[in-house]
Amino acid sequence: MILRLCLCFSAVLALAFAEVYVKEQFDDGDAWTKRWVQSKHKSDYGEFKLTHGKFYGDAEADKGIQTSQDAHFYAISRKMDKTFNNDGKTLVLQFSVKHEQTIDCGGGYIKILPEGNDLTKFNGDDKYYVMFGPDICGYGTKKVHVIFGYKGKNLLIKKDIRCKDDEFTHVYTLILRPDNTFEVLIDNEKVESGDLESNWDFLAPKKIKDPEAKKPEDWDDKEYQDDPEDKKPEDWDQPEHIPDPDAKKPEDWDDEMDGEWEPPQINNPKYKGEWKPRQIKNPKYQGVWVHPEIDNPEYEADSNLYRFTDMGVVGFDLWQVKAGTIFDNILVTDDVDYAKKFAEDTWGKSKDAEKKMKEGIDEEEKKKKDEEDKKRKDEEDSKKDKDEDKDDDDEKEADDSKGKDEL
Repeated sequence: MILRLCLCFSAVLALAFAEVYVKEQFDDGDAWTKRWVQSKHKSDYGEFKLTHGKFYGDAEADKGIQTSQDAHFYAISRKMDKTFNNDGKTLVLQFSVKHEQTIDCGGGYIKILPEGNDLTKFNGDDKYYVMFGPDICGYGTKKVHVIFGYKGKNLLIKKDIRCKDDEFTHVYTLILRPDNTFEVLIDNEKVESGDLESNWDFLAPKKIKDPEAKKPEDWDDKEYQDDPEDKKPEDWDQPEHIPDPDAKKPEDWDDEMDGEWEPPQINNPKYKGEWKPRQIKNPKYQGVWVHPEIDNPEYEADSNLYRFTDMGVVGFDLWQVKAGTIFDNILVTDDVDYAKKFAEDTWGKSKDAEKKMKEGIDEEEKKKKDEEDKKRKDEEDSKKDKDEDKDDDDEKEADDSKGKDEL
């Protein structure tokens, strides 16, 4: 019992000492508009609005900022509460995304930028340290971007991490540790992990092919060769097509008028195709030649691939064909456990109720559609009956008129 209490106390103590650099829940009315700055780099950026969307778990807690205009770029950002230098620390970036519009093509990712950026000029060309989150476009692109800025280049992860593509809220978490390892979580479950050096092209390769080495001219890398004892049979060469022996010259064929008659061609049953000698093992085969490698003189180890010393801004720089994505519960911290608990206290408490509300809406929409379909069918059937009755009346009237004419 005492041990359990000590463990619980230690966990609470650890959470209490977590550093939080951004904790944005959009839960204070319109005050978010004072923290977030709409970029003026373009005059036609799309607008974000505060809403819980069409379905939700908690009407107040689930409010976030939503893209509101189709076929628009979006650019909005805010300063962190304090600058984050993650030297020797873990970086945790976490936020929730809800594509309630059933997104067909558009981004749902967030960026971390250096301190000191002019937020009014924020745009896609700005230097950033981290770009993380889902990106969907058609059937081919449904991935989680994990991109790092390093020495003037934006480096994409080599692995393909699939994102969620349904209409519900999902939590995306990136963990970057000072041992140069990473984890990606979706809904608090690990979906990918590994080391930075092997999963991104931060550094030049350790080994390169020796530029001085060349395959010897007499190197024999043919595993099989023609059998010198194998000879082509004398009767092998036969034409592929022959005249049809059953064909007869038509009786009305006129050589002077129609030219010389030739029977139609058919496949030759004796045709065997191109002859090739039998293959046998090459006794001089030396295997596949492997190009020797040497240490790459341009390789330079870096134990600080994870480190960003002046993180100061988070922002959304997006393009969406169909608007309607809601972003919420943005967190930047140095504590993994704190982030996991925050996800459970927000998304975790709302997800079941959100799904239940969505199912209720879907059921109501289906019921309404079924009623409309039934009403439309009844109207069509009624119109059809009236048309048939009218046709019967017209036919009866025509018969009566014909009878009178006969009399």
